[in-house]
Amino acid sequence: MRLSRAVLTAAIVSLTAAGLPASAAAASPAAPERSVTDVVPAPVSAKADPRGEFRLTPFTVITADRGAGQVADYLRGLLRPATGYPLPVVPHSVGLPAISLKLGRDARIGTEGYELKVARDGVTLKANTADGLFDGVQSLRQLLPSAIDAKRVQHRTWTVAGGTILDYPRFAERGAMLDVARHFFKPDQVKRYVDQIAQYKVNTLHLHLADDQGWRIEIKSWPKLATVGGKTAVDGDPGGYYTQAQYQDIVAYAASRHITVIPEIDMPGHTNAAQSTYAELNCDGKAVPVRTDTEVGYSSLCISSPITYKFVEDVVRELAAITPGPYLHIGGDEAHSTPPADYIAFEKKVQPIVAKYGKKVTGWHEIAKSDPPASAVPQYWDFGGDNPSVAAAAARGSKILMSPANYAYLDMKYDASTPLGQDWAALIEVRDGYNWDPASLVTGVGEHQIAGVEAPLWTETLRTSADIEYMAFPRLPGIAEIGWSPKSTHDWDAYRARLAKQSPRWVAQGINFYRSPQVDWK
Repeated sequence: MRLSRAVLTAAIVSLTAAGLPASAAAASPAAPERSVTDVVPAPVSAKADPRGEFRLTPFTVITADRGAGQVADYLRGLLRPATGYPLPVVPHSVGLPAISLKLGRDARIGTEGYELKVARDGVTLKANTADGLFDGVQSLRQLLPSAIDAKRVQHRTWTVAGGTILDYPRFAERGAMLDVARHFFKPDQVKRYVDQIAQYKVNTLHLHLADDQGWRIEIKSWPKLATVGGKTAVDGDPGGYYTQAQYQDIVAYAASRHITVIPEIDMPGHTNAAQSTYAELNCDGKAVPVRTDTEVGYSSLCISSPITYKFVEDVVRELAAITPGPYLHIGGDEAHSTPPADYIAFEKKVQPIVAKYGKKVTGWHEIAKSDPPASAVPQYWDFGGDNPSVAAAAARGSKILMSPANYAYLDMKYDASTPLGQDWAALIEVRDGYNWDPASLVTGVGEHQIAGVEAPLWTETLRTSADIEYMAFPRLPGIAEIGWSPKSTHDWDAYRARLAKQSPRWVAQGINFYRSPQVDWK
């Protein structure tokens, strides 16, 4: 929204007539809830200036360089509901107090970094890209009172904590995975999770779209995959699927939050939903029974059958056409019913199909056994230590995405009494999920061989958005910090104090989080 000064003045007069203060200067001073040193994930550097607090008022504008308009509109959308202020996006501040979004060239901060300065006379956020500006906005919103996340106007003073932040990520990929196959989640529920993870600078959403219990994406050349294979879920619960239009809408929404969607079709195992729907995908030509239990490792596509690869190519072709991101995830885990030689043969045929349609391969770390191209990203989910195949893939040039089940799996119970989740990998309290280092997890895989980190959330026991939130918060911000913040900032006691100050924001946002006894919540 871009307004002339005359229109802006009229808007301010209207607000004043409605009973909102024309200037926050008339309100009594209120100390900020947080400092620039309280931001999660921890910045590269942050210096507080208690005398540099900035006040939002009805006169405040948002200025945006060319190329920064989308982020400016997003920021305006964050700030308007609780303040009730117009906060127009304008090219220049014309003497009014402003939050300024600027694009430039700063070699220190790369493609996702930013510099944020908050002073009494204005807020300046600089970055080299819109992605960097968006990440900076996530820090800026944490410097406001928690009530900024309220959905209705709050009559109060809006103070932004003063100081300077210089920041950029440790790893390029900071991801979250949502399993929509075991239990189906509607598009609005996925978008809700997108908004929640975006505020911690997560930049990829891995959607696990197909498994033994259900198929969740429309494939027009194999229509019954969705309409029949999508009917089921764990424990016989209702299923569902995304039309291609709905999927594209989710992808576009994630992109508006600077998040890239990575779709997964797990294969050659975890394929019972497809094999129970299309009999020809089985070696004997007979459809297998529907399965809604949570066992793993029993299903396998028919590796020797040409129809298998027609199926794979059709799925890859259609999914690639509606996925603008660079990666398709081809699964590859727990293929216990596929003989090792067949597994390698399958991977050797499928990985070039992905490349044919302009995408790069990512998959669970078992794909490393097939000597994938250096562009492939194996996703490590095991418990750490020796893994020669993964180390060899890293040595050939592949970047490894770290998702150790005993630290990063958000579906693991916090303790034995947690009502949701599983415990096969570990009980993961908040401190456990924070106290690990990707660069020392797998022998032979060092700092520069790591793509980043991802926090998977499997949904065998999860049915609602409240369930998702309870398992993801407060652990997801810790995984995000591992992926974003410098290793030198990694300190449990300091993080614990910063994390505690996030809880009022989650309350304002309506997030159903676990109040771990390890944290002194505010």
